[in-house]
Amino acid sequence: MTAGERAERADLRHRLAVARGDEPADLVLTGGRVLSVFTGELLDADVAIAGEHVAGLGAYEGREREDVSGMVLVPGLIDAHMHLESTKLMVDAFAAAVLPHGTTTVVIDPHEIANVFGLAGVQMLLTAAEHVPLDYYVMAPPCVPASAFESSGATLDAHDVRAALENEPRVIGLAEFMDVPGVVGGDDADIDKLLAAAHARRHVDGHAPALTGNALNAYVAAGVRSDHECASYAEALEKRRLGMVIMVREGSAAHNLTALVPLVLRYGPAQCMLCTDDLEPDDLVRDGHIDAVVRQAIALGCRPIDAVTMATLNPARYHELPEHGAIAPGYLADIAVVPDLARFRPERVYKRGRLAAAGGHAVGVPTVAVPAWARSSVHIAPVTGRDFAIPSNAPAVRAIDVRGSEITTGALTVTAPVVNGAVVADAGRDLAKAAVIERHHATGRMGLGLVHGFGLRRGAVASTIAHDAHNIIVLGMSDDDMATAVHRLAEIGGGQVAVDGGRVLAEVACPVAGLLSDRSATDVAAAVAGLRAAVRDGLGSPLPAPMMTLSFLALSVVPALRLTDQGLVDSSRGALVPLGVG
Repeated sequence: MTAGERAERADLRHRLAVARGDEPADLVLTGGRVLSVFTGELLDADVAIAGEHVAGLGAYEGREREDVSGMVLVPGLIDAHMHLESTKLMVDAFAAAVLPHGTTTVVIDPHEIANVFGLAGVQMLLTAAEHVPLDYYVMAPPCVPASAFESSGATLDAHDVRAALENEPRVIGLAEFMDVPGVVGGDDADIDKLLAAAHARRHVDGHAPALTGNALNAYVAAGVRSDHECASYAEALEKRRLGMVIMVREGSAAHNLTALVPLVLRYGPAQCMLCTDDLEPDDLVRDGHIDAVVRQAIALGCRPIDAVTMATLNPARYHELPEHGAIAPGYLADIAVVPDLARFRPERVYKRGRLAAAGGHAVGVPTVAVPAWARSSVHIAPVTGRDFAIPSNAPAVRAIDVRGSEITTGALTVTAPVVNGAVVADAGRDLAKAAVIERHHATGRMGLGLVHGFGLRRGAVASTIAHDAHNIIVLGMSDDDMATAVHRLAEIGGGQVAVDGGRVLAEVACPVAGLLSDRSATDVAAAVAGLRAAVRDGLGSPLPAPMMTLSFLALSVVPALRLTDQGLVDSSRGALVPLGVG
């Protein structure tokens, strides 16, 4: 028997003795009411904690006792699907930010960092998170890159997926399968990844916006069990009727909760979970995390028990995390203490039996180290304003149509705005120039296009956060400002920047993989808020989350028209299309 096995045996014996009442608990939370996510009841009971687990509910003695009279004890919250990279926070800063909000477990899809560094980037995050008091579980990314029309820094094939599923216990399934045409059509590479998950007995997340009918049946028949892209009641109902688990998303750019709550009110919370998917750090610091989604669900008419269940027991069961999601014997002692269930604002949070947050502040989150290699990821050839010139050779051009805060875009055909023989940006028609520049291998490859609806009046914005290959995406009214923005990103190791008249108005430095900051959540949130204000007040864009909207314009698997380093992509056809029409 190994030392680890002996420790596990001793821990279980202690837990059983505490449960029987033969030994005092390590900690007893006394005087509160425990929310049972199994029955919806509020139980008047002490919570006895032994080691990292709940040993029993009832009347118990303990070496330590904490009075929680007048409080409601709920399970620690679980974000069913999120991208850490969208918060721009490393694992320690993110934990310090969300623990005070009651989040104790997150299931992350790290396909952002995998597109930059492959599995080495994913393992770097998991290694850094080992001593952080927040459970990070990973869904292995199956679409790196998202499609053949994106140029990533790394690729993951079926062998890589299988290795991740078999060798890392914190990798619990296959992440959102964005290559919907490949899955539906039975592409060999996609089939191999699906079978790798099936052989490892792991579940598969989906990503299927607007998919319906026979194609949806095929997608579900492939073994995909969930979807977080439902934007309407009808879409979610069709998918739920086919057995899919609906991840009800409420993030910074995509707001689906209002549309989908009626599904919960009509059919109950079964088969539904809450997630943030993509959340900006200033939204996180200002509004909260999954607790904010719970509060909003309650405000929209959900019973508090249903809202909490969708953020605790349901994601734990879906993700096959049997020790998470409830306050009951044998479950991890992940507990949020709230004065009022409906208002749902945690005052204290316990993670694996230890105090992790109190009074709005995290407790005992260590600072993690980032390896030097993870800070070197922006490699570009020199760029000048002349590189953004688009010769005029057609009477009309295609333009990506931004639709407010929606992730999906439209495709417009507009008369080409031409000056001195070249296509130019036109503020009067809300047409900005756009470019995506390959930044992993300094190839100099660049895709050029036009974007309508972003609202820029002048200057330029640029980002190394550009789903999913995370090349540099730049949008501007001035070719020279676009070049300045690109070079500034290279200087700071990646991130996001706003430029006007050759001057940097605001920036968010993300030197870790060009995706993550090494600063605190408060610092990063302030920088993001400053950048958002600069884009709004300095450059004229009215979008509520302009940089997140920008970051999705390069995602080649979401309808309808996208831009990558390879050019314009018509995702509905799965083909590159020319800028000019006619």
